[in-house]
Amino acid sequence: MRMSQERPAPRYRCAALVGPYSSGKTTLMEALLHSAGAIPRKGSVAQKNTVGDASPESRARQMTIEPNLASCRYLDEDWTLIDCSGSVELAQDAMAALMVADIAVVVAEADPDRAVILAPMLRFLDEHEIPHILFINKMDRTDIRMRDLLAALQQVSARPLLLREVPIRDGDSVSGYVDLVSGRAYKWRENQSSDLIEAPGDIKPRQDEARQTLLESLADFDDALLEQLLEDKIPAPKEIYTQLTRDLQQDLIVPVFFGSAEHGNGVTRLWKALRHEAPAHDAAATRLGYDAHGGFAATVFKTQHQPHTGKLSLARIWSGRLADNSNLGSRRISGLYRLKGGENQKLAEAGPGEIVGAARLDDLATGQTLRADGTAEATWNWPKPAEPVHAVALSLSDRKDDVKLTTSLTKLCEEDTALSVHHIDATGELTLAGQGDIQLQIAVERLKSRFNVAVTTVPTRTAYRETIRRPTKQHSRFKRQTGGHGQFADIQVEIRPQPRGAGFAFENKVVGGAVPKNYIPAVEAGAREAMNRGPLGFPVVDLVVALTDGQHHAVDSSDQAFRTVAQMAMAEGLASCDPVLLEPIQAVSIAVPAEYTAKVHAIVSSRRGQILGMTAREGWTGWDLIDCQLPEAEMHGLAVELRSVTLGVGSFTARFDHLQELMGRIAEHVVEERRRAVAA
Repeated sequence: MRMSQERPAPRYRCAALVGPYSSGKTTLMEALLHSAGAIPRKGSVAQKNTVGDASPESRARQMTIEPNLASCRYLDEDWTLIDCSGSVELAQDAMAALMVADIAVVVAEADPDRAVILAPMLRFLDEHEIPHILFINKMDRTDIRMRDLLAALQQVSARPLLLREVPIRDGDSVSGYVDLVSGRAYKWRENQSSDLIEAPGDIKPRQDEARQTLLESLADFDDALLEQLLEDKIPAPKEIYTQLTRDLQQDLIVPVFFGSAEHGNGVTRLWKALRHEAPAHDAAATRLGYDAHGGFAATVFKTQHQPHTGKLSLARIWSGRLADNSNLGSRRISGLYRLKGGENQKLAEAGPGEIVGAARLDDLATGQTLRADGTAEATWNWPKPAEPVHAVALSLSDRKDDVKLTTSLTKLCEEDTALSVHHIDATGELTLAGQGDIQLQIAVERLKSRFNVAVTTVPTRTAYRETIRRPTKQHSRFKRQTGGHGQFADIQVEIRPQPRGAGFAFENKVVGGAVPKNYIPAVEAGAREAMNRGPLGFPVVDLVVALTDGQHHAVDSSDQAFRTVAQMAMAEGLASCDPVLLEPIQAVSIAVPAEYTAKVHAIVSSRRGQILGMTAREGWTGWDLIDCQLPEAEMHGLAVELRSVTLGVGSFTARFDHLQELMGRIAEHVVEERRRAVAA
């Protein structure tokens, strides 16, 4: 009797495609899906018919603005591909997707001058020990020497880059490759598997040199291989493949492949490398501190709010199974989906390694891991959002949408954790802050299209202050008779400046009960209220108000009368204290590759900034850290300008440092603008 054989459990793998904007990640995902037979024909970004970038915001900009997921089956394995945004402003989503991926495919252009763009992403991958492959795209259109390109890329990678193939050139174009392990040569075909050919005779020297470099790099991690090389023995291809796989899975090396996603060149070779050399999902689970064979665990890496399904938590399951309409403690799974571009496929259940969308888990947040008992815990080493570097003030087009705006902004911040909302007490503004103008534009568009909340945006106002430079004495009286009880209060005060940053102080120097003790707090309150707007139109800081004398009336005096007279005294006295405008100064630390340092100095100078010092950026070879001070009024647009002169890799952090006197034409302009705003 023939015994039935159980089919092995399916393996679910995940690869994230990352790289700079315009490197061709979305096109590469189309090529991978087409090569796997998941789609009948490749879409085009220009024609707006790709599986990814299905949202209106993506297609309008022809760029990836959020992770795009697509599932396929390549040979005997199920894969989820995640196409991540290449915009530096939207990097938070890309980092979250990488945390749950088995392997990253870093897509780069064949241009040595743009190699530095990869530095932040490669560093993130190395810091989190995420295995990654480098795929050099658009190789069919370049005459760049591979040696020069690899040298430039190695400058931005802490891991050794191992070229796995050498290009076969046909004039100035690349038409195929020779695999450095098997020694076989292939000629590319448009959107098809390559043809096996005889290697051109003139490629042998380059092939031998590159193969020797590959073996020597591998020997750094294997003593047995090193011994073979020293004895001039040729290791077997199987042995080399085994070593390559082990070193990649341990994130010791970065294999380098090349091709053309647009023409489907090199795509089958990339698939084979992913299938044979990428780690299984249990390695990613271990990296995050979970046991792939333990109790149920699934990590949320993206949150979406969709019109029909409501909140959708995209999660990767590490262990156990998740079924629709099941309960995890007090949580109920009210919808389980597999995502493919803009479509959701209903699932009955899912198991280890799969990426799913779970509906209506309202209090589950990105970066949390859900357990079998329904508890949600913070995932170890989850990347924190970068500090905001750009903000706009929001104004409702319809005041009736006030409550809806608050709810909608909360949902947007759940979707993109790099967004944050702040109410600025100093200016009374509601601000939306993030990593750049494009990110904030997308958020505002979604407020309108998805939540039906229309807002206008304006640059945030600078929180100017004013202070005084000389003391004065002021005598003020408030007297009003309206029949019955009147109003009466009389005070004498001294107003004098304090050191910068000392704040406000009130002193009671009254003797003999000229002002009864029960009215003293009203005088202080009135003085504080008067400081909300000084002679120049801004809040007043850093001064002392001393109550020295006064008069009261047994019947007509009151708290309100003394509060009012204190406001009068401050308004009259501050104008004679030589008021001066203060502007907030930010302490700014700018990180850039050393080749752009001179340009950054020019940017700081043009924005009335002061360079304080410069040091080498710790842990970043060839990078500088520039410490400076910049007026808050000059910070708007700094992120955009900095990125424009550094190929997008320059970054900065800023914090309030101190208030500084501002005089001259700039101060006059600020005061005049304030007066017009108050009058309006």
